[in-house]
Amino acid sequence: MFEEKYQKVKIKTEYITLGQFLKYQGIVSSGFEAKIFINENKIFVNGVLTNARGKKLYPQTKININNTMFFEID
Repeated sequence: MFEEKYQKVKIKTEYITLGQFLKYQGIVSSGFEAKIFINENKIFVNGVLTNARGKKLYPQTKININNTMFFEID
């Protein structure tokens, strides 16, 4: 993996859920859209495929969406 392709995303709370993260990044605009997006795309959290909208993302968590968008919680 190339560390430089991960975009750092700062959060002000202890964690953010995957659904909230997708809204925060402007990828979706609602929780319902997040649910659909998560089911229709391959989202890896720290290398593990997930479809849980409520998955908690803590600092240093890495998110890979369809091998095209890469984020790291900061």
